[in-house]
Amino acid sequence: MSAQPTPEPEPLAGAGPEQLLTLEELTTRVGMSVRNVRFYTSKGLVPPPIRRGRSGYYSADHVARLELVQELQGHGFTLAAIERYVAGLPDDATPEEVALRRTMLAPWQAEPPARMTRAELEQRVDRPLTDDELDTLVAIGVVFPDDDPDVLKVALSQLSVGLGLIDLGFPREAALASKALYERHGRELARELNDVFHTMVWPRYRDSGASPDTVRELVERLKPLSIASLVTAYEVGMDQTNRETIERRTRG
Repeated sequence: MSAQPTPEPEPLAGAGPEQLLTLEELTTRVGMSVRNVRFYTSKGLVPPPIRRGRSGYYSADHVARLELVQELQGHGFTLAAIERYVAGLPDDATPEEVALRRTMLAPWQAEPPARMTRAELEQRVDRPLTDDELDTLVAIGVVFPDDDPDVLKVALSQLSVGLGLIDLGFPREAALASKALYERHGRELARELNDVFHTMVWPRYRDSGASPDTVRELVERLKPLSIASLVTAYEVGMDQTNRETIERRTRG
């Protein structure tokens, strides 16, 4: 007697025309191995497959949550941190809401730094770099340490500017002090703006049923505007500070 063909899965009740995916289709969709899908399922990061007889199938919810896990991994989150983040998701979060959260994690760096060894960096700039010069490039945010101690991450668009500052004798101590200021105030500003977005912007788009693509486009358009606004505020603040300094010296 020949084996009966596996029936095609039916859409979930109330889920509209969405077609469920087989495990193979899911792994192709998200670019993840079967082993990883099963591992994340065992960790509770995604729900178990939907059973149809002896077969298991996967929905848009599985896709959205696996893509969220991938996004968090891309940001360097440990498994424990990912578990804590996913545990904070509402139990009834829809695939669209999960996708919105993933959208908010998109990196703000327009150009990710290039990874290269110190020798490759010196070859690129056509000059040897002393330890102090390399530390200065790190302090002014042109070079970043990597998880691999033999590799550096380099902001190529700012490399010539950083080398120019070194050639002009910019003090390493001033670079370090400036970096500390930028990092501290940058984190404070980022937290406050993030609160504004999550309390005033995101709820409106979420409640209106906006798609993840709409929110992603909104965030992408906000990035250059936010950076330009920050630069403008800094320029205005520096001009005002210079005027106040001159006025104090004049009165003195």
